[in-house]
Amino acid sequence: MLNNKNQTDPTKSDPDRMPVHIAIIMDGNGRWARARGLPRVAGHRAGVKTVDRIMEDAVSLGIKVLTLYTFSTENWKRPRAEVGALMELLYKNLLNKRKKLIDNDVRLRISGDISNFPGSVKKEVMETIAATDHCKTMIMNLALGYSGRDEIVKAAQSLARLAVQGDIQPENIDELLFSRYLSTGDLPDPDLVIRTSGEYRVSNFLLWQASYAEYFFTDVLWPDFNRQNLVEAIQSFQRRERRFGGLSGKDRQS
Repeated sequence: MLNNKNQTDPTKSDPDRMPVHIAIIMDGNGRWARARGLPRVAGHRAGVKTVDRIMEDAVSLGIKVLTLYTFSTENWKRPRAEVGALMELLYKNLLNKRKKLIDNDVRLRISGDISNFPGSVKKEVMETIAATDHCKTMIMNLALGYSGRDEIVKAAQSLARLAVQGDIQPENIDELLFSRYLSTGDLPDPDLVIRTSGEYRVSNFLLWQASYAEYFFTDVLWPDFNRQNLVEAIQSFQRRERRFGGLSGKDRQS
């Protein structure tokens, strides 16, 4: 429980250890709806409202990049009616969110493959990206039609084609160059990955990018996730010592 002023604002309690990029696996919409005797789509609608709140909270906390796992390639396996409802929700949310994004100075971008999405959704995505291109306070990156494994495969294919054409030498391919060919190539890697609903899986999300991220798991279902929960995750991040494979200060002294 947050019970003092510093705990409610991690930017004041530890401003030098704020994560730059937070990624969230938004899980638990279906369970939230089932617990209330509601159809699954009601949980997705509630989850969309949480996205709006957390976006504004992230801006107010000074987060520079917020990546949200919105629709994975595996989600296509869900019942057709549910997928259709998700697409309709995405379309309406983009339609209504554009002004809110601009008002909060948030630039929208996407990671993933939306080629199979309905034309209306693709149109709204591209128009919202264009309309928010001038915004600078935060980037909200939606992982749409996203698969971490597929993203890595496509990056490898792109680099292989360049090597075959003679544009690069295989021995010159390093981690930095490889990263540039991922869908997040222009973004910093996530510092903190949050997963809601009590599950402890990475679910094919940012497999390359999150290799040194700190993970925070919470039992809170996504529709109930709020600013306090976000702050708790950030504070957990701030208490950790990030060694990136090296030694801690104590270990170096021993």
